[in-house]
Amino acid sequence: MFHSADHRPGQPLLKPHDPDSDSDTPSSRGRNKSPLHSSSRDPDAADSSPYDPRAPPLSRRPSGLSITNTMRSRGSTPASSKELLHLEARRKYTIAAFFLVTSLVSFTVQTELAAYIQHDLGWDKAYCMLYLTHGSWTFLWPLQLLFLRIQKRHMPWPQFWRRHVWLVRTTAEMVQRQEIVKHHVRTNPSSRRGLASQLGPSPWVYLAKTTALVTLALTVAGLSWYLAVSMTTPSDLTAIYNCSAFFAYAFSVLLLKERLRLDKSLAVLVAIIGVLVVAYGDGGSKSAPQEGELDGATRLAGNLIIGMGSVLYGLYEVLYKRYACPPEGVSAGRGVIFANTFGSLIGTFTLTVLWIPLPLLHWLGWEIFEIPTGETAWLLFISVVMNMIFSGSFLVLISLTSPVLSSVAALLTIFIVAIADWFWFGTPISGAGVMGGLLIIFAFGMLSWSTWREMQEDESRKVLAGEEPDLLSESDDAEGNGLDD
Repeated sequence: MFHSADHRPGQPLLKPHDPDSDSDTPSSRGRNKSPLHSSSRDPDAADSSPYDPRAPPLSRRPSGLSITNTMRSRGSTPASSKELLHLEARRKYTIAAFFLVTSLVSFTVQTELAAYIQHDLGWDKAYCMLYLTHGSWTFLWPLQLLFLRIQKRHMPWPQFWRRHVWLVRTTAEMVQRQEIVKHHVRTNPSSRRGLASQLGPSPWVYLAKTTALVTLALTVAGLSWYLAVSMTTPSDLTAIYNCSAFFAYAFSVLLLKERLRLDKSLAVLVAIIGVLVVAYGDGGSKSAPQEGELDGATRLAGNLIIGMGSVLYGLYEVLYKRYACPPEGVSAGRGVIFANTFGSLIGTFTLTVLWIPLPLLHWLGWEIFEIPTGETAWLLFISVVMNMIFSGSFLVLISLTSPVLSSVAALLTIFIVAIADWFWFGTPISGAGVMGGLLIIFAFGMLSWSTWREMQEDESRKVLAGEEPDLLSESDDAEGNGLDD
C-alpha cells in the first residue's frame, strides 16, 4: 500500500543538504516519516555536523542544497507520473530479463553436471547434494557486498558499510510492514543514537521466522523430487513436478490477492500442456524400461510424493513473494540487493540447521556419507556454484516480477536442457520435445505480455485516480548501493 507525500503549505522545496541523504540511508527528499518513528529530535542532533568529513569530495553535491523527490512533488502532472511509473517498470523488467537469462544458463549447466555426477560418476547422495547446493546460498550476500564494494571502492569503508546496513535494514522494515516506509533523518547518520531513534522495531526476528518457513517449504519440495525419482517414471516425475506453475498461480490468487485473469490462466494451461507433451508425447519410450520394474502401488506412492513436492514448490515461491519481498514502489536496486540478502539467510539456515539429517541418514544406512574426491569433487563444486547463481537469479526474478511468471520461465529449462543434451551428448530431440518446448515458449510469451499489459492498466488507473507514484528516488538507490554508478 502506498502513502502519498505530506505537502504542507509553505513546505520548502530546498533545504540544507546532508551528504548521507544521497543514499537510502538518511533521505531528506521530502518523504513522510513512518508512524514507527519518533518525531522528537535526537539529542545528538545539535552537535552533529550536516556533513561527513570523511566522505570523499565526489560523494557530495556541488551545492549545499538538496532538491526534494520530484517523483513526489505536488507539481507533477498525470503525464509525468505515468512516465515515471513507465520508466521504473521498464528498468525493473530489463534487470529481470538479465537475471532470467542468467538463471536459465546456470540451471542448464547445473542440471547436466548433477546428472553426470550421480549417474556416471556414481556419487548418488541426494540429501547431501541438496544440503551443499542450498547451503551455498550463504555466499550470495558476501559476493554481492564485494561487487558493490568494488563499485564504491573510492568511498571510505565506514561510510559504505553504514549506507549498506541502512539500506538492508530499512528494506527489511518495509518487507515486514508490506508498505513503503519513509525515513526522514534529521541527525547525523554517523550517530548511532540518531539512527536508532528513527528506525522502527527490529525486523530481524520477523526475518528469522520467515526464513525458517520458506526454507522448510523449499527443502521438503526438493527432497520430494529425490524421494520420488526411484519410485515413479521419469515422465510422471517431469510432468507432475512442473505443474508447480499452476499451484504458484493458485496460491498467488489466494495469498497475493492477484486478479484471476483469463489470459494468465490460459498461459499457465498452455505451459502445463507443453510439459505433458514433452513427458508423454513419444508414448513414454524413455521410461518404458523402468515402468516394467514398478508395480502400481509404488508408482502411485511416487506420484503422490512428487505431487506434494509440486504443491510445496509453488507455495514456496508465493510465500517468498508474500513475506520476504519488498512492496510495490521499492526500486529495482533495492529489490535485487534484498533478494540476495534473503537468499543468504536461507543458505545460513540450511548450513546451521539442516545438517542434522546427515548423520541420521548415515547411521540408518539410507545414505552413507562420503566426501567426494578427484573429478567428482571438482564437478560437484562447479555444480554447487551454478546452483547458487541460479537460485540468486531466480529469487531476484520473483522479487521483480511474480511467482507465476518466474515459474513458467523456469519451464524453459526443459527445452534448453534437451538442446544441451543434443549439442553435448548427441542425444536427438524428439518431435514431442520440440513441440512441447515451443508450447512452453509460447506460454511464456503470453504470460509476459499479460503481465506487462496488467502493469500498464495499473499505471493508467493510478493516473486517472490522481494518485502520485510512490517510488523511492533513483538517486537513493544509485548512491546508496552503487548499482547505478
